[in-house]
Amino acid sequence: MRRLFSILLAVVIATGSAFAGEGMWLLNKLKQVNEAQMRELGFKLTAEDIYSLNKASMKDAVARLGPGFCSGEVVSAEGLMLTNHHCGYSAIQSLSTVEDDILANGFWAMQRDQERPAGFSVSFLQYITDVTDTVLSVVKEGMSEEEREAAIDEVGRALAAKAKDGQAFLDANFKSMFAGNQFYLFVYKTYPDVRLVGTPPNAIGKFGGDTDNWQWPRHTGDFSMFRIYTGPDGEPAEYAEGNIPFKPHWHFPVSLDGVKKGDFAMIMGFPGSTDRFLNSDGVKLALDVEQPSRVKIRGEKLAIMKKHMNASKEVHLQYAAKYAQVANYWKYFIGQQKGLKAQHVFDRKKAQENDLQAWIKADPARELKYGQVLSDLAAGYAERAKYEKASVYLTEAGFGSEVVIGGLRQLMGLKMLMGQDPKNTVKIQAAADRAKATARKFWKDYDPATDQEVTAAMFRMMHADLDPAQQPSVIGTVMKKYKGDFGKWSAALFKTSILTDSTRLMAFLAKPSMKVLQKDMGVQAMESVLNSYRNEIGPAVGAAEEKIGRGYRLLEAAMMEKDPDRMWYPDANSTERLTYGIVNDYSPADAVHYDLQTTELGILQKEDPTNDEFIVPARQKELLLAKDFGRYADANGNLPINFISENDITGGNSGSPVINGNGELIGIAFDGNWEAMSGDISYEPLLQRTISVDIRYVLWIIDKFAGAKHLVDEMTVVKRPTETPSPITLPEGTPTESRATGTRN
Repeated sequence: MRRLFSILLAVVIATGSAFAGEGMWLLNKLKQVNEAQMRELGFKLTAEDIYSLNKASMKDAVARLGPGFCSGEVVSAEGLMLTNHHCGYSAIQSLSTVEDDILANGFWAMQRDQERPAGFSVSFLQYITDVTDTVLSVVKEGMSEEEREAAIDEVGRALAAKAKDGQAFLDANFKSMFAGNQFYLFVYKTYPDVRLVGTPPNAIGKFGGDTDNWQWPRHTGDFSMFRIYTGPDGEPAEYAEGNIPFKPHWHFPVSLDGVKKGDFAMIMGFPGSTDRFLNSDGVKLALDVEQPSRVKIRGEKLAIMKKHMNASKEVHLQYAAKYAQVANYWKYFIGQQKGLKAQHVFDRKKAQENDLQAWIKADPARELKYGQVLSDLAAGYAERAKYEKASVYLTEAGFGSEVVIGGLRQLMGLKMLMGQDPKNTVKIQAAADRAKATARKFWKDYDPATDQEVTAAMFRMMHADLDPAQQPSVIGTVMKKYKGDFGKWSAALFKTSILTDSTRLMAFLAKPSMKVLQKDMGVQAMESVLNSYRNEIGPAVGAAEEKIGRGYRLLEAAMMEKDPDRMWYPDANSTERLTYGIVNDYSPADAVHYDLQTTELGILQKEDPTNDEFIVPARQKELLLAKDFGRYADANGNLPINFISENDITGGNSGSPVINGNGELIGIAFDGNWEAMSGDISYEPLLQRTISVDIRYVLWIIDKFAGAKHLVDEMTVVKRPTETPSPITLPEGTPTESRATGTRN
């Protein structure tokens, strides 16, 4: 481990080299920045085959799910789309009932009219425009940070409105890059009619459950299938029976060739958020306060949810998606803490900052421009640290109570309107009707008994762990009126509040009354948390963030000025990106080596009928034991399940296509690996891997397990003649675990 740390520290301080796989690259910069390196690694096409304004290209087949919660890829000329099982989880759960539990049993539409509305939209990138010069033209010398941001926001809104031009299904997203040093406009076309086509049962789609989450080796069939529909004219349209399948400009061919060590692999999708430029003060705050707080709160919530889910099949179905969402990042934060410490990220950031500071001090002009950057960041984080715990607890625990967050979504707009314009009964009733629609959706997957216990626990934790001056005022009421008994307070709230009983809520919405809202215990708790965050903690954090934001803007500018020849990439921000590298194994620790591919043997070895995370469906087991793999078997006659590559992904990339050098689909990305959970902050070249489901396993499940061969037949399935692999030449001095090229932050 000491040798590993020395290698990485030397890289950060001396060479700045990046490693194969690192980078979330902007598509419109590939030609000038990345194409040559990609071809060296085995890419056989061109940058224009990925992103083009003049012809169909791969960007036209990569979908953003909703606002960016996942990614997907079109694999047929009839709008068939693949994504992860966990990306479709909420849609699958919402379509499930106790009588027809497709989450547990799976679902396959054998005919088009059996496809079911999914409840989310998808969007496709139309073009990217660099608007940096236009935006920075409104920034004037001497502006405060607040004035600067206001001016930029105003021009950004104008640019987005002009690009959208009033078109209903066109979205224009104005995005800041490199902490406000560059600006881009991303224009998307959105298709609201998406329908579920197929999903394997939970035992396949989530095989390994929370135990295997973020772990390698994996054996998970993490995929689901949807179809995109348009109006009869081929343009986006809301759901209607007369809609027709989407005709994409491009769809991915599906490869049966599989992967081997050293193969080129790239991933396109919508990574949500990274913090690669996070400085040492930010790392320290995350380790000391933020992450331990999130882990503690989520752990308590998960235990309560699990207890109620185990006691009721109906509650289990209602909370399946909620539990998965909470659990995913609960484990993520545990792993990130471990990774940041194990990879000495704080020390590496410090070394990088010391090197930058020396460069700044070497020139008076640079000293004048950047001299206060690191001290400003330190001061900003010192101020933010005073409120960080309260901020995390209010968002995770306060808003973690469903009665609080549900009340905000259902009633806050109505309450504000009643206070501002109490005599406008027409507007008030219209707002009440909208609240009814929100409430019906909320109540489908809500169990008051579960939330009552969660609410008591969340407010109890805020009382126990926060400075009294930073606690929501309702906690004082609990201490005074209920003698600190949060269980008793929560029971009284749930017994009386309109937010905790659908009959009471609908009766109120039929005849809204400000007096009822003011006396309601649930509304009081809701407003207490909201006011604490909005009026106290939020503004305090925001004041610190203004200094931190300015610090990062200048820090990133200084870093790029110091090393102008680097291949810089901006932090992820839910915009479409590409990452590329090679398929590769890794060694996570002394005397431990992980191969790059798993097979059906691991499923049979992990099977445990007593553990719902490792149940193997009878039909699947029968086929596996019979080795009935058909054309989906590898060269050794085994069924490939998952594989790993050096690609650089994060949340939002789930469901992204994994593409070979010929532009063919070889897998679907679904996870990162445990040993590199610090990767959102610091890419770990010797350890960081993307875990993907092999497309051959996906096709096998659809064809052999589900008997839905018509869906495979709809795809363009290809198999190329066997080629003699070319040897991979590693640059001199490269650690044997990873291929190193290019540049690195």
